[in-house]
Amino acid sequence: MHIESFAGMVLMLAAAAALIWANSGAAQSYFALWHAPVALTLGPWSFSTDLHFIVNDVLMTVFFLVVGMEIRRELHNGALASLRQASLPLIAAIGGVAVPALIYVALAGNDRTLLNGWAIPTATDIAFAVGVLALLGRNIPGALRIFLLALAIIDDIVAVLIIAFFYSGGLQAMGFVVAAAGVLLVLLFNRMGIAAAPLYVLPGAILWFGLLKTGAHPTLAGVVLGLMTPVFVRPASMPLLITAQTAMRKAGEQMLSGRPDPQHLLQELRTAQLAQRDLLPPALRLPMILHPWVAFCIMPIFALANAGVQFSGLDLSAAAPQTTAIAVLVALVLGKPLGVFICTWLAVKSGLCSLPEGLNWRGVLLVGLLAGIGFTMSIFVGGLAFADASLLGAAKLGILAGSAMAALLGLGYGFAMRKRFEQP
Repeated sequence: MHIESFAGMVLMLAAAAALIWANSGAAQSYFALWHAPVALTLGPWSFSTDLHFIVNDVLMTVFFLVVGMEIRRELHNGALASLRQASLPLIAAIGGVAVPALIYVALAGNDRTLLNGWAIPTATDIAFAVGVLALLGRNIPGALRIFLLALAIIDDIVAVLIIAFFYSGGLQAMGFVVAAAGVLLVLLFNRMGIAAAPLYVLPGAILWFGLLKTGAHPTLAGVVLGLMTPVFVRPASMPLLITAQTAMRKAGEQMLSGRPDPQHLLQELRTAQLAQRDLLPPALRLPMILHPWVAFCIMPIFALANAGVQFSGLDLSAAAPQTTAIAVLVALVLGKPLGVFICTWLAVKSGLCSLPEGLNWRGVLLVGLLAGIGFTMSIFVGGLAFADASLLGAAKLGILAGSAMAALLGLGYGFAMRKRFEQP
């Protein structure tokens, strides 16, 4: 939770830096940097692209890997582990996806190009949303936080499905063969009990390349790998347990001796800590390692590379960009809270679900407001939806303005009601 809140702040700083840089006297260097050519050559084989592709299609695969592992963990033993637990956030998330999409489509009209951006306002940025929630302090009940996290995770699942089914090009059969080979290698490694994460880079790269060749978005490789990550402790982990127990026993003996050797004590505690971490199943251990890198490196770089909207280059007097920006903004700020609140209310009043203990209707509305913070995933989908630079710029402007408004509304409402979230 603390990592998420700090990550949200770092994301805000990165987005602000991108906006300032893109609209400063050094704007040319901003765009030149992200379009700088990058090439990889191995004998007769070569692959050339630009830095923007490396950020959006390579680095973001690691982000989606963590998302996939979080989904896997929640499905196994978390907020989505049973239909009863998942039903309310699932229904709320469906409303939070459907209503913004419908509002966007209604405002976009009959323009087929604009309609391609219908999925932009359907996403929730979990780091931003949790970061804003953390600013409200300790008065926020745990049930509200869990509801927001569960809803955001389901939003991630929906976003992944949308990218897979609606924003992948004409699919090529040969790519599926390569991707299937990568999946089979991962299954084989799992079957053989291979626990060393670096060894999975090769099958992961094969899967990524196969998806790229199919026409599907290659970052989906991260989700697939995440969902295939084991959630059980391997039987071969017993030596690690013995190591941890031995180290803790020696540390205890040091403490009881009355004159512990600080260096020796620190070494034993460190040994126990490493052994205990390695005892965790991969779906728990790997996110602990990767999450700080994703939160404080990959996502800020993504924000820096994608949030740089050059205002002087935007012609919002033209109908299409103006409509795009307004549709995205309204869908995020109004559509998200309306969808989340109305669908939750209908589910509870119809008897399908009940509000969990510690969550009241004021809390549901706060979650709906914070769900309107789209940012990372919305920008990602926007880049897939629009090839036209003016429409993409307008969509990004709508995302940034809408996410900022949703955050401010959530903060204002949260501070006004912070003493009443635990009341019936």
